[in-house]
Amino acid sequence: MLELLRIRQLALIDDVELEFAPGMNVLTGETGAGKSFILKALNFLTGDKMSPDLVRPGAEKAQVEALFAMPDGDVVIKRELVAATGRSRLYINDSLSSQDAIRDLRPSLLVHTSQHGQQKLLQPAFQAKILDDFLNRPDLLRQRETLLKELRTLAARREELLERSRHLEDKRELLEYQQREIAKVGPEHGEEETLEAKKQELRNQTVIQDTIDAALALLGAGEGGILDGLGKLERHMDTLRRVLPNYDDDASLLIEARQNLQDLAARLRKQPATSPDEDSLESIEARLYELAQLKRKLKRSLDEIVDLQTEIEENLSFMDSCSLDLKQLAKQEATLLDGLALLLKELNPLRKTAGESLCTAIVTELKGLGFSEHVQVRFEFKPAELFPGRADCIEERPSLLWIPNPGQPPQPLDKIASGGELSRFLLAVVGIMNRKETPSLIFDEVDAGVGGLTLNAVADSLDKLADHQQVILITHWPQLAARAKRHFQVRKEVREGNTYTLCQALDDGAIWEEISRMAGGGEQGQAMARELLA
Repeated sequence: MLELLRIRQLALIDDVELEFAPGMNVLTGETGAGKSFILKALNFLTGDKMSPDLVRPGAEKAQVEALFAMPDGDVVIKRELVAATGRSRLYINDSLSSQDAIRDLRPSLLVHTSQHGQQKLLQPAFQAKILDDFLNRPDLLRQRETLLKELRTLAARREELLERSRHLEDKRELLEYQQREIAKVGPEHGEEETLEAKKQELRNQTVIQDTIDAALALLGAGEGGILDGLGKLERHMDTLRRVLPNYDDDASLLIEARQNLQDLAARLRKQPATSPDEDSLESIEARLYELAQLKRKLKRSLDEIVDLQTEIEENLSFMDSCSLDLKQLAKQEATLLDGLALLLKELNPLRKTAGESLCTAIVTELKGLGFSEHVQVRFEFKPAELFPGRADCIEERPSLLWIPNPGQPPQPLDKIASGGELSRFLLAVVGIMNRKETPSLIFDEVDAGVGGLTLNAVADSLDKLADHQQVILITHWPQLAARAKRHFQVRKEVREGNTYTLCQALDDGAIWEEISRMAGGGEQGQAMARELLA
């Protein structure tokens, strides 16, 4: 039950706080006073989106807060809409929450019926949901949804396999050609880099040996070698230093230089001889050429070719195993379809039986709402083949038909029902479907197209609902407003050049004045108010 609703800075509302009562609560006021903003606030609170231009001009944000008394404890919901960004924040019991959470919670908080609800009533899918809810076998319905979901998943998987198989089958010749070419060469990741490094190493060996030979030839002690020349120069300097002592140091340097070069020559002679294998170099060049040819043929890098080889093997393996996978899927599908057939064999008769009971209950409600004593309602069931080739998987799909007057053939609601009839029909259905539920029922324009004595029947029906469930009613009819346990008036007021929507609970005297206004005012209105409130 909705106990408290507070709205701040929303549209023309500055700050309004409404304390609702159990049973019947009524909101009245002139057309355009702002009653719809109260409903918008409730819808925003329970998950609907709201445009940022509904934040009151000059305010940073709009805020809606409500207290719901639930069987398992109170629930406080608060939602804020920021004008600058259009973003909203939602809190459930002071904890930041999500849209999904409030949408899941909404059915246990509010059931909102309006002209939109009337239009939903005309939809076969909604009529089927009404019947399934009345059937009260959620186990069977969950099992049905599970089976259908699994069958849809299998169908999607099968289509995926077939599509991929068709695509690859068109490329099979190319794939097999690529596989043969790659198999001939057998490339490996990083092979080119390894071969190039090895080729460079072999070439370096040739350079090293040639350089050592040339260096030893230059250093040679024979005629013309550096060491031979240094020996001759050393002897000349030895003679010169005996005559000119100041050349002693130079003679010593020459001796040291000759010794160093002799050491160098000895080390060069000890360097292991390298003679690159010409066959190895040729085989490396041949392998590199083979890899280059493969890259030109397949127009890919070597690493891409190695990866392509794996991909080709996977694709060809897939094509070979696809038929087996399809057979397994077909077997799984057959098992699921067998289960669905058994389920439908149980569910279809139950739906028909529940449909008869529901129609009887609706007819009883409609008669109480001013319909003819001869009104009839029934479900028409049309077989729908859920899966081609499985005649045992036939679902009986319901659509609601009615005969408002004797002698007329059954027709769908959208072919015969007026707006007023639809309003009352919706009221009848909502009353039946929510007898075991606890949400507050909100009726907006349920009295549209209704007048005369029928209003009393609608009022009686709302009274019955309000006996065991909270009802929030927006109406322009005094006959309905007079039944309220708590009466709120919505009005506009201009203060200092600004317009405000106000909503306040009325006391007995104010209620009498409002009912009188709704009844047309003057003596006639006052007389009706006295009669209705007596």
